[in-house]
Amino acid sequence: MSSKSGKSAKSAMISHGMVAQNRKARFNYNILETIEAGLVLKGPEVKSLRLGRATINEAFAGERDGELWLFNSYIPEYQGGVLSRFDTRAPRKLLMHRKEMRKFIGAIAKQGATLVPLNVHFNDRGMAKVTLGLGVGKKSHDKRQSIADRDWQRDKARLIRNKGKGDY
Repeated sequence: MSSKSGKSAKSAMISHGMVAQNRKARFNYNILETIEAGLVLKGPEVKSLRLGRATINEAFAGERDGELWLFNSYIPEYQGGVLSRFDTRAPRKLLMHRKEMRKFIGAIAKQGATLVPLNVHFNDRGMAKVTLGLGVGKKSHDKRQSIADRDWQRDKARLIRNKGKGDY
């Protein structure tokens, strides 16, 4: 059961750290506040996550029956000989304190904001967590400004790095 790099399949699993990241979220939304929530998962879903196989680029969180759920996140089926199958895009319940949940549901209703998953990770105790951001969608001119700011930061870093080399 060894892979090409010589590591065993067990050591290739993620015990803690980042599993999936939504890199476009901070570009498409102004993130006002972030919070960490737990995920309710089945056994094969956890094993698939531990292999680092998840996508949250198109996912969003919303309310259903007074609770928060993560919709449209993709966790592929675990191929390790498990007989139980699951829906890869099933809604997954988010675990939060009731007070925090009400606060975010109220913000969604009042401000027209969106709960966007920023990343999925395993904490130090090995529990699956999702970092949610309360975001308001950016307009196209805001996105252009973000691109200009990012380009300027990159150019500024390049100028500072090359300053001592005589190449101005």
